[in-house]
Amino acid sequence: MIPGLMQTTPLMISGILTYAAQAHGAREIVSRLIDEPLHRYDYAGLARRAAKAAHALQRLGIKAGDRVTSLAWNTHRHLELFYAVPGIGAVLHTANPRLFDEQIVYTINHAESSVLFFERNFQALVERIAPQLTTVKTFVMLSDAKRTLPGAVGAISYETLIEGEPETFPWPSFDENAGAFLCYTSGTTGDPKGVLYSHRAVVLHAMAGGLNSAFGFTPFDVVMPCSSLYHATAWGLPF
Repeated sequence: MIPGLMQTTPLMISGILTYAAQAHGAREIVSRLIDEPLHRYDYAGLARRAAKAAHALQRLGIKAGDRVTSLAWNTHRHLELFYAVPGIGAVLHTANPRLFDEQIVYTINHAESSVLFFERNFQALVERIAPQLTTVKTFVMLSDAKRTLPGAVGAISYETLIEGEPETFPWPSFDENAGAFLCYTSGTTGDPKGVLYSHRAVVLHAMAGGLNSAFGFTPFDVVMPCSSLYHATAWGLPF
């Protein structure tokens, strides 16, 4: 007898990436960087680099349920973390660089993040707050090796971190209600409040966003997310 349930595969963010690489692998992704040339690659390239980042995260000891923080702009490296971190079952805390220092410190400590990824132009900010971060053990600058200055926090470069890692990853399947992203409010009525997004919520939001009654995206559109990746996952546009 055939069970009455159909397509019971969990809704995984990694499934979005796998589909994009297979069905739209040659579609271009263009990223404007802070102090580097314009970056261009495609969804197949995104999948390969996200896999390398996933391996690197596991090498750092990141496990399912662990939190990782990003202080970053809308760049291809940040986008790779959007898939690599939740893809291994960890939670990406997208910190808001527009908050006051003490609020940024509060959110990172509250999230209990062990790794902090940050943009080159946030180095001074990170060095200011680093002594107050109680759980962060590793600092990674989202840059290449020649543009990365270790500074007071001993940061390593993102490109050095993922160099030599495999370009494929066996994305695990787990409870679709597990946390994927952790965002915080601006704290206008006290300390910032954390909002946890699940894999299921992110995937369903992405599917709904493509409907004609919502954004109405097609495979032939060119989309520029003006909303920051750290703000409500840019309204789900990365997915």
